[in-house]
Amino acid sequence: MQFVDRVEIYVKGGDGGNGCLSFRREKFVPRGGPDGGDGGHGGHIIVRAIPGTNSLAGLSKKRHWLAENGRAGQGKKKTGRKGEDLVIEVPPGTQIRDREHGFVLKDLTDPHSEVIVARGGKGGKGNTAFATATNQTPRQFEKGQPGEERSIVLELKLIADVGLIGLPNAGKSTLLSRLSKAHPEIADYPFTTKYPNLGLCRVDIDREFVIADIPGLIEGAHEGVGLGHEFLRHVERTRLLLHLVECQPTGDATPFENFQTIRHELSEYSPKLAARREIVILTKTDLGNADEIEREFTDQLGRPVVRISAVTGEGLKQLVEKAAAELVAMEEEDPPSTTEPSSG
Repeated sequence: MQFVDRVEIYVKGGDGGNGCLSFRREKFVPRGGPDGGDGGHGGHIIVRAIPGTNSLAGLSKKRHWLAENGRAGQGKKKTGRKGEDLVIEVPPGTQIRDREHGFVLKDLTDPHSEVIVARGGKGGKGNTAFATATNQTPRQFEKGQPGEERSIVLELKLIADVGLIGLPNAGKSTLLSRLSKAHPEIADYPFTTKYPNLGLCRVDIDREFVIADIPGLIEGAHEGVGLGHEFLRHVERTRLLLHLVECQPTGDATPFENFQTIRHELSEYSPKLAARREIVILTKTDLGNADEIEREFTDQLGRPVVRISAVTGEGLKQLVEKAAAELVAMEEEDPPSTTEPSSG
């Protein structure tokens, strides 16, 4: 299935049914009085978070969603049938915004959470409702109200405990495949990952956490260059960042310069995101001169790094334990909110 994380759709609640103008007509009851029933309410458009999917692809080919109209009232004080609600199913982590005004209607971070995005119109009152002591044969009735309508933007931000960030080809997909049962595409060229992948890392029988492999970022990503905003938004929901830096990067840049490039993009996109906890990882240390490169990198960085090789398995156990410990420490302190809207 194609990965889609942003969809614009038009939604309209059902129109309310008209009230009925009717008078009771039965044998031997020549003046039975009004008996027009009320119209039924129109159905709502509801967006609901359903676990089991991580893409909005199912909505990308249907752009107009219309709920059922309410039925008109009838004689004998019969109320018209209410229109059926229309439920749009989306993955947890979907943020819903009003397209015209830009405000957030709801952030569906929890499974089975939902929001009404377009309310159905109220049904009109039948003439029975207008009967009074001085108006015993009312001919007034109400038409049903139109349903609410608007264009909305559905934007998916994957929910994960840990996010893998770094330049293209830093080894994020390979690491994800080693730490979980996920099977992302892996190759020796940049931009192998075209969309985020999720994997479950099991620490021991009682501990586990979800990892998101975020596609590689490049200089200018905060301005939309490359994959830019398309995937920076997914990093926002992660609680802990694993920043992968290639031990021997291609090109003239040093590992520390590559590290600074990603840090700059994060801070320019969102200061809150840049302040999130981070573990710096030196990858592909099975290659030559790794010891010397590590010493130089840690001196420039001013703090130790986790050294790993996804090929040999070096450092992977240490990394998992360190990430799990960081997540526990964060929960004990004060779990940060990961649902703030993007400031980019």
